[in-house]
Amino acid sequence: MITRRNLMKAGLAGSAVLAMPWVARAAAQSVRFAHAANEIHPGHRMATSFAEALEELVPGAFDVQIFPNRQLGTDKQNLESVTAGTIEISNSSGVLFPLVTGRPGLDAYQLPFLIRDYDHFAAIAANEIADKIHDDLQPAGLVGLATADIGQRHFLSVAAPVKTVAEFSGLKTRIVPVPLHKAIWEAVGTTPIGLPYGEVYGALETKTIDAVEINVSSMLGENLWEVGKNFTLTGHYPWHSTTAVNKAYFDGLSGELQEAMREAGRRSVAATLEYTKEQDHTGRDELRKKGVEIFELENLAEMQAKVAPIVDQWSEKSPLIGEFVKVARSV
Repeated sequence: MITRRNLMKAGLAGSAVLAMPWVARAAAQSVRFAHAANEIHPGHRMATSFAEALEELVPGAFDVQIFPNRQLGTDKQNLESVTAGTIEISNSSGVLFPLVTGRPGLDAYQLPFLIRDYDHFAAIAANEIADKIHDDLQPAGLVGLATADIGQRHFLSVAAPVKTVAEFSGLKTRIVPVPLHKAIWEAVGTTPIGLPYGEVYGALETKTIDAVEINVSSMLGENLWEVGKNFTLTGHYPWHSTTAVNKAYFDGLSGELQEAMREAGRRSVAATLEYTKEQDHTGRDELRKKGVEIFELENLAEMQAKVAPIVDQWSEKSPLIGEFVKVARSV
């Protein structure tokens, strides 16, 4: 288990306390931060960078205990636990928030081919629409602190490479079982199969599924390269992760500590995007060394055309999504 005490040198923390005398010297509040990812995954970097920033901002005020690798539950279970208040903070896949909370705004980040790349994501994350979507979680008992891209999604197949849109047809493809993903992958032509993240390796190995839409970081972190050797670059949407804190816990903090948490969230986005972008590109070389063949989809424009109507359909579901789409198309 990683704690904030392992993230900062003692001398730096001590000097920062002396430089900021208004920070209470009371015992640090113990905060559990859960996520589902491996320690090399950008999801873990999102957690550690949040803890580092929080320690810099309010030294000694929090003891952030990070639980990676599904130690406290699956991605969905971690989010449910934060909503219920049994743990304080998690970062969970953004697409799960509408499912768990009934608040649809975070679906906006995974509208197909809307967000072009990591730099485009960064520009959107700095826009006020990101804060509006975070604030919309409060009626569900959550305070959104950060949303970052933890890896553009591509396509991994087991039996044969997918080089054209026609070759997607009928492939049993693992998705997160949510309406947006089902709509996207049915439009592409696959047969979507809802499975928990932790079951993907076994399902590919036993050929229960033929394929999975996945990012480079998860290929490496979950060792999926051992069971799938055909990786097609599509970049169909980012895999966004959102850090959220239980609202009742957050409301019990002083205004100063609340603002420190919000600022730590903002800082973690930049750190995570930098790490993710680097890992995405260098990780492809690592995958090649492990025997994975990497292909470009020959007719990407055809795939884009098949899913384009979904952007307008989802924009009509929520004013926040509609506003997000306008911002994404303008920055």
